[in-house]
Amino acid sequence: MGLSVSSLFSSLASLVRWSKDQDVRILMLGLDSAGKTTILYRLQIGEVVSTIPTIGFNVETVQYKNIKFQVWDLGGQSSIRPYWRCYFPNTSAIIYVIDASDLARIPTSRTELLTMLSEEELKGVPLLVFCNKQDIDGAMKPEDISEQLGLAGGEKTRPWSVRGSCATKGEGLEDGLDWLVNAIQKK
Repeated sequence: MGLSVSSLFSSLASLVRWSKDQDVRILMLGLDSAGKTTILYRLQIGEVVSTIPTIGFNVETVQYKNIKFQVWDLGGQSSIRPYWRCYFPNTSAIIYVIDASDLARIPTSRTELLTMLSEEELKGVPLLVFCNKQDIDGAMKPEDISEQLGLAGGEKTRPWSVRGSCATKGEGLEDGLDWLVNAIQKK
């Protein structure tokens, strides 16, 4: 079941009432190979495209009615992560993507996430965590990842949600973005 770009942004537009030409800047972060770029292009063109590891960033702007979504997909290699902070100013929301089948790197993902969330520029910014690759046997469930990340009992300074997803099938993406738009609207 594919995600239709027009239906996705149609539902987003119905939830948000921003003034004309207001930008919504969303950072998409996570370790390398988590599926960030696959999610980005799934949302942009509605299908899976062949990707290579992102060195630097991808940015896609989608105009729908009076809303312009600007999604910044930043590379997740360890050598690039220190530069994430250069993109923090004026961020409306964060999408953090985790490869739920890569159990060995969950602690690294936790460290990177918590370090990022401690930055003053991101104080109170809504956080959506996609536990991607739910279609792979042995993938951790969103509630387990929430516990592993330390969000379940600790993060009270911002709206957050942890959702399962499968970027290649488009599963969970629309529900997650519906939640995120509501969180941005309430901010």
